[in-house]
Amino acid sequence: MAPNEPIINEHTAMSRNEENPGMRVVVIRHHTEDYPGLIEEAFRARGAELTSHLFLEGGELPSLDGVDHVVLLGAIPSVNDEGPGFDWIGQELDWLRRAEDARVPVLGICFGAQALCVAFGGKVDEMPAKEVGWKVIDTVDPELVPAGPWLEFHGDHCLPPPEARILATSDRCVQAFVLGRHFAVQFHPEVDGTQLSGWLNNGARAEADKAGQDPDALLAQAYAEEPEAARRADVLVATALRVAAEAAGAA
Repeated sequence: MAPNEPIINEHTAMSRNEENPGMRVVVIRHHTEDYPGLIEEAFRARGAELTSHLFLEGGELPSLDGVDHVVLLGAIPSVNDEGPGFDWIGQELDWLRRAEDARVPVLGICFGAQALCVAFGGKVDEMPAKEVGWKVIDTVDPELVPAGPWLEFHGDHCLPPPEARILATSDRCVQAFVLGRHFAVQFHPEVDGTQLSGWLNNGARAEADKAGQDPDALLAQAYAEEPEAARRADVLVATALRVAAEAAGAA
């Protein structure tokens, strides 16, 4: 993948009101309680059609024919996990490389960001302690990646390859980066209160407790943040489309 220094300007920018009728977006989910949420809303506001594919522990990933964008959601396993039950991770990394070959841009979220990182020459390492909670991040440009707060829920972090353009960081790790046509964020812009409630009911409550976070306080903030979280998610989708347009223009 060639070094990436996208120049995002008025010629490549897409506003929320600029529709993209017929844009086909494929969402890859890894758990039944996960869905694209606020990110889906932002794509649909631009005229996109989204289809969802649940992929974990077997099965086939969808064809990339006719796909304009991919959204790759989070997963509980580490992208570095190996052995029985984890063959799907290698399949997914190969599929991401095929997406690059097909010039299909990917928006990677949490595990999705880590998968992009590994697929294209970076590394993912385990953190000394999980990062859980609503966090404000340091951003290169808040019009590309707002400072948040964003919901963090991860135990690994990305070490992107040298050609990546870092758009946001925190005191713990890289939080957003661009690799060619692809855009990756470590946090969870898709999550609303209902989705976080589902996570907490499926094992995340114990993880939050272990990380020193009050699960009920996290959930209350998720509901309170929804209007602004939707706006922030909309900005990220605009950035993903701008990055993709810039890469297509440079091809």
